Amino acid sequence: MTRHSLRARLWIGAAFSITMALAFAGLGLLTLFERHVERRIGEELRAQLNQLVAAVTITPEGEVALTREPVDPRFDQPLSGLYWQIDGPTRPGLMRSRSLWDHLVELSDDDLDPGAVHAHEVMGPDARPLLVRERRIRLQAVGGLTPLRLMVGVERAELIVARDAFAADMLPYLALIALVLALAAFVQIQTGLAPLDTVRRGLGEIRTGRTRRLARAYPDEVMPLVGEVNALLKAREQAIERARAWTADLAHGLKTPLGALVADAQRLREQGNASLADDLEHLAMAMRRRVERELVRARLRSGAGVQPSHADVVETIHRLLRTLQRTPEGARLDWQLVAPAQARAAVIQDDLLELLGNLLENAAKWARTEVDIRVTAGDRIEISIEDDGPGVPAEQTPRLGERGLRLDERREGNGLGLAIARDVVDAYGGVLDFARASKGGLSVRVRLPRDQVGSGR
Repeated sequence: MTRHSLRARLWIGAAFSITMALAFAGLGLLTLFERHVERRIGEELRAQLNQLVAAVTITPEGEVALTREPVDPRFDQPLSGLYWQIDGPTRPGLMRSRSLWDHLVELSDDDLDPGAVHAHEVMGPDARPLLVRERRIRLQAVGGLTPLRLMVGVERAELIVARDAFAADMLPYLALIALVLALAAFVQIQTGLAPLDTVRRGLGEIRTGRTRRLARAYPDEVMPLVGEVNALLKAREQAIERARAWTADLAHGLKTPLGALVADAQRLREQGNASLADDLEHLAMAMRRRVERELVRARLRSGAGVQPSHADVVETIHRLLRTLQRTPEGARLDWQLVAPAQARAAVIQDDLLELLGNLLENAAKWARTEVDIRVTAGDRIEISIEDDGPGVPAEQTPRLGERGLRLDERREGNGLGLAIARDVVDAYGGVLDFARASKGGLSVRVRLPRDQVGSGR
């Protein structure tokens, strides 16, 4: 996946959404847990404060005393984190728990109504924050009412420890939720992009000629794209049909003038002007061949693969060899063919005839005694044609297939055969290579796409 991939963008969006959702969920749960624990601690402190209020009394001598000590053993353990303290009217820390040791908790100067419980946070021993519940009361003494201020506090560190323990317990479950959400995102992305993959396979079948239109069994969101593609294919087919009709009209229109030129050449020959007749006939044949080649190019440019494209390479070679062996150039050669019983290429039959016809005619033109042809059928159909002719200089080999290129002006031809062969191969996404043959001549290797349906694969 690249940065331009739709799947990558969806994964990035899903990862960001899952991360943010789990982060907010984790922070929210921690906050709720902390508030819940703080409320529970507050309730416990209120209960202990009520016990302290119930136990405080004034002795006949006017001293503040407790009828019973608070029952929590942490009050007796120095610096345990749980403390109580009673402030007198003029004497802070009049009484305090043993857990405070020699520390005095300084309470804020709040003006509290008698009996009201006040919750706040102050600094405790070693400057550690305390969660405090305090209450003002008045007790009857000999000289009148004595105001007292009672406080119970616990270190906030207990709340932090409980919160951190909860976070540690929560992390594995958040990781499990993240995994479940990632699997759900994977299923969602795969399901959501599946129609696009179906469109891709449908376009591949159209390109190879197995079908002409995309099917209509797509989700509603994809149907506008399918409709536009089908409309484009229809418009393309119409344009191709018009191009074919135009090329057929062009061929028909040129056939009569070229036939007239050949007839004129014959009349000139009969009148004794053989040299001019030969030149005129040669010109007419060259024009006819160029027209035929340009018609082939026009058809290739109009779109290979629109009509069903599958042809048997071996059968096509046999047809061409039967024709070539009846010509003067082909009859003198020893044609060697090594091929399987069948090898079907994803190429239109006419285009395969044009491709192999040009290559075999070129080999027949230059070979001295023999031409070797080999066909192999793997993932692609590979065709090798080697002759024992003079070959091509190494520096000229890369230029083979250029339009109009003729490396030997002494032989008849117009340099279009190999160029047409390259046009056909390129139109089907194949490969055409030229090299020096082991017998000194030219070696041509063609690789074409294999017809998967016809080959049973």
